[in-house]
Amino acid sequence: MGRVTDQLPDVAALRARVDEIFPDLQADLASLVRIPSVSAAAFDQAHVTASADAVAALLRDAGLPDVRILSSARPDGTAGAPAVVARRPAPDGAPTVLLYAHHDVQPPGDAAAWETDPFEPVQVGERLYGRGAADDKAGVVAHLGALRALAAAGEELRVGVTVFVEGEEEAGSPSFRQFLADHRELLAADVIVVADSTNWKVGVPALTTSLRGLVDGVVEVEVLGHAVHSGMFGGPVLDANTLLARLVATLHDDLGNVAVEGLVHAAEPEVDYGEADFRVDSSLLDGVALAGEGTISGRLWAKPALSVIGIDATSVAHASNTLAPRAAAKLSLRIAPGQDPQAAENALRAHLEAHAPFGATVTWRPGEQGKAFLAPADSDAMRAARAAFAEAWGTDPVDIGVGGSIPFIADLLEFFPDAAVLVTGVEDPDSRAHGANESVHLGELRKVVLAEALLLGRLA
Repeated sequence: MGRVTDQLPDVAALRARVDEIFPDLQADLASLVRIPSVSAAAFDQAHVTASADAVAALLRDAGLPDVRILSSARPDGTAGAPAVVARRPAPDGAPTVLLYAHHDVQPPGDAAAWETDPFEPVQVGERLYGRGAADDKAGVVAHLGALRALAAAGEELRVGVTVFVEGEEEAGSPSFRQFLADHRELLAADVIVVADSTNWKVGVPALTTSLRGLVDGVVEVEVLGHAVHSGMFGGPVLDANTLLARLVATLHDDLGNVAVEGLVHAAEPEVDYGEADFRVDSSLLDGVALAGEGTISGRLWAKPALSVIGIDATSVAHASNTLAPRAAAKLSLRIAPGQDPQAAENALRAHLEAHAPFGATVTWRPGEQGKAFLAPADSDAMRAARAAFAEAWGTDPVDIGVGGSIPFIADLLEFFPDAAVLVTGVEDPDSRAHGANESVHLGELRKVVLAEALLLGRLA
């Protein structure tokens, strides 16, 4: 990328313009939240199309001269969800910055768990509630706001800008790689800003410098050719549900550390997550002990985590006095930075097969894989981002990891290996992304808009 410019934007003028335009930005965010753009296949995909149309209209109004709605094929041959790509070419010799967000959202889940209608935005205090208010329609608005603020402040946009708003991130981005292949020249950039992460807490910004990767799949335990009477055969034969439970219990040691050999641990983070805050943020019940060893941030960001996220077994309502012949569990393994996903899957499969309880048949069916991410700690782009965040918040940002995964970042780096990737976000620990009562802190969103405008000025 080009060097950081000496012609830095006027922070006070930009801050004033952000304050001036923010009511309109909040209204635009509310309008986007009202569109139930759930990308899961069971939901009406017409809403995802409507969301793409709305995002495209907003970016046209922001003055970007080239706005397109595009899609690419998924691996199964079906069409991917619509994505929006909006561009302003770089002046001669200037770098191009790709601003990423996504306009699709998670399903709302149990309506009874929401205190408000998930698709009717409601402001309570400084928070705006609604599905997608934080993840990631606020990311869309952050990009939109930065461009509007620079224009309103009379700042010449001295970099090329490409805004890429995906439409199926919450469904696993199945067409993402093909989209990059189809539109490589359109999306090429020197710096990529991914606005889909979180800040340390309200009032303290963060740059996400590491993300765990992902391996998932289904393990099935089979013990009988068919169900049999539990009274006639129980005792010498353990049912598949019990054997599955025994197998799952081998995945962690007595302290709760992942017990699968061959998994990588990364270096301990420099900042820690206080236990009291973690308990509140995670809604951990009183009396429940934390699992694993080491710092909490290390357990979240630098070590593997293994969870059972689904079980196929006879329900309580349909139970009868029979021994279940088979049972299955879906496992989700988060892998530390530095871990190869295939090596992690091989290690997990080997562990499951080696610990087959009572000689039961254990079958592993692999699912998704996603690579971990580790950013360079010191680069031109990172220094520009740190300075922009410090100016916007009035306090230095911290480097954090995120226990979750954003697998498409590895795809971006594969297609654009020379690009600097900055992972930023508008969420905070109270945002409850993916859960009921999702929200965005409006004061933090205002700072994100200012920080991104300052960043674009510094990257010139």
